[in-house]
This record gives sequence, C-alpha cells and structure tokens, in this order.
Amino acid sequence: MDITRRTVLKGAGATSLLLGLMATGVLKPTMAHASTWNKAAFEAKEFDAAVKGIGADAPTAHKDIAVRVPDIAENGAVVPVTIASNIANTTAIAILVRKNPLPLSAYFELGEGALPEVAIRLKVAETSVIQAVVRADGKSYTAQKEVKVTTGGCS
Repeated sequence: MDITRRTVLKGAGATSLLLGLMATGVLKPTMAHASTWNKAAFEAKEFDAAVKGIGADAPTAHKDIAVRVPDIAENGAVVPVTIASNIANTTAIAILVRKNPLPLSAYFELGEGALPEVAIRLKVAETSVIQAVVRADGKSYTAQKEVKVTTGGCS
C-alpha cells in the first residue's frame, strides 16, 4: 500500500471518529474552554500585585512544595519548570517569575483527586526567581528557586 494512501486513510478514519463522537454528544467542543480568566492578576506588572490578584496576600513558605528548574538556562525563551505539591488538598498552583514584565506566568486550578503536579515551559526575561504559590485548604503556601538565564526570552 502506498504511504500517501495510508496517510489519507488514517486521516479520514480519525476525522470520521471525531465527527461520530461529536454527533453522539460524547465529545462536546464547547466544553473545552477556559471557565474564567483572572485578567487583573495576569496583567499585573508588579510581583506583589500579581500575588494579591490570585488571592494569596501573604503565602507562607512550605517545604512540601518542589520547584524544579534548571540552575542555568541557556535560552530564556524555553525554561522547563515543574511544580509538585505534597500538601494535602491542593486546589491551585500558580507560577510566577519575579523579574518578568508580567510576573504571573501560569495558574492551574486542580479538580478533586488530581495529582498536584504541573510542568510547563516558560519565557524568562533574565536571571530571576521562579516562585510557586499553592492553595490548599484555603491557605496559601510558597516555594521558590532561582534560575540563571544566559540569553533572555522576554525582549
């Protein structure tokens, strides 16, 4: 069988499957959108305003939050960041970069029973502190780690 023919048949099969799932109501494209967007927090230009915007006025340091970032990032345009929380009942994880023009980089709300771990690639303007803010049981906790950037990502 020809490779092109195979590719077309696979594509047609996948499209048919998706259309069938949408027609039966199993897959609803309208459900795949962000529920609300915290515009004030994401557009805050100051670090403290961004933290306040997510409802974490004075988060306390906690040893059960793991912030994994490389010590040195050669390219600030793609810095891998992984945040894992071992705090019971974690409901949200926010990732902030202190020296970025807009400090709040990501905010994740977690459903009940979800594994409280997120991984993302961020743009980091310059050597800075990556800070995680975790919400659990109505309280805010934080942990941070510095990453040295050799080439900036937010110009």
